[in-house]
Amino acid sequence: MKALVKTELGFGNLEVLDVEEPTVGKDQVKILVKYAGVCGTDIHTYEGKYKVKAPVTLGHEFSGEVVEIGENVEGIKIGDKVTTETTFYICGECKYCKTKDYNLCSTRKGLGTQQNGGFTKYVIARKESIHILPGNVDYFTAALTEPLSCSQHGIAKANIKEGEVVVVLGPGPIGLLTAQIAKDLGATVIITGLDKDTNRLEKAKELGIDVTVNIQNEDIKKIVNELTDGYGADVVLECTGAVPALNMGLDLLTKKGRYVQVGIFATPEVNVDFEKIIQKELEVIGCRSQKPADWHVSLKLMNENRVDAKSLVTHEYDITEWDKAYEAIKSGEAIKVVLTPVE
Repeated sequence: MKALVKTELGFGNLEVLDVEEPTVGKDQVKILVKYAGVCGTDIHTYEGKYKVKAPVTLGHEFSGEVVEIGENVEGIKIGDKVTTETTFYICGECKYCKTKDYNLCSTRKGLGTQQNGGFTKYVIARKESIHILPGNVDYFTAALTEPLSCSQHGIAKANIKEGEVVVVLGPGPIGLLTAQIAKDLGATVIITGLDKDTNRLEKAKELGIDVTVNIQNEDIKKIVNELTDGYGADVVLECTGAVPALNMGLDLLTKKGRYVQVGIFATPEVNVDFEKIIQKELEVIGCRSQKPADWHVSLKLMNENRVDAKSLVTHEYDITEWDKAYEAIKSGEAIKVVLTPVE
């Protein structure tokens, strides 16, 4: 079968190869991939900025049909429509595994990074990671469950209350999903972008986000202060991974406000304005990936039409058209791209 494989580390080195069809283990499920989303992490991996265990088939956001199950698998049957968490292996013994915080297990292996992922025809997942799709969630929508779960993970950390003012920095897929969940919780939501994000900010308006701000043309602090009687936002969720956005977010917060870092920085060392954290007694929270509870909530949100994930997909290619997908994302033309397998 054909697979889109990161053959070695460094920029590029992403090739469509003929690979052996995987076999299912006794505690595993074999999935025929229908759609696989392209994540910012896939872009970073392609550019050599994110390390994976090469060679490996990329793709950790996908949906598909169960075509084979291992002998120990119960509650899942051939023909089921499913998506799967990215967790492929955990130790099962550390304190994080015991609380199902699998994203924090030191020996965790993930699909599309340390284990072959979904940019291919068939993929193997562990039985505990499988989620059967609820009735109103189709394959196309389900391919976005993983990014929605990442957004939900950040929202859960933020502890948003009805009536609060929430600023989401960055209108990429994660930002647009995060803003929708915050809006569903009853917050007044502001989402920011740049000149290149015009189509994404328009999408935010279509999705019912309260305020969209192009920070290159508008004064975001003035807008936040007008909405909060000068106090500042209750919550900021930073979804870009850009250092200037970090410090802007700290500046926008009210005293005792909550800041959640959802985006991933290009380098581990960043220049943080700790003076604002200290003087305003801010709560600064890290957010890594997602965990099982986030998947349950995310599927419920989509099934009940409280979050529109499907409309974020603007481009669809097959796995042999990676260059087109990459260009669409890097140019800002695409909001979300999905790939499909080939024979």
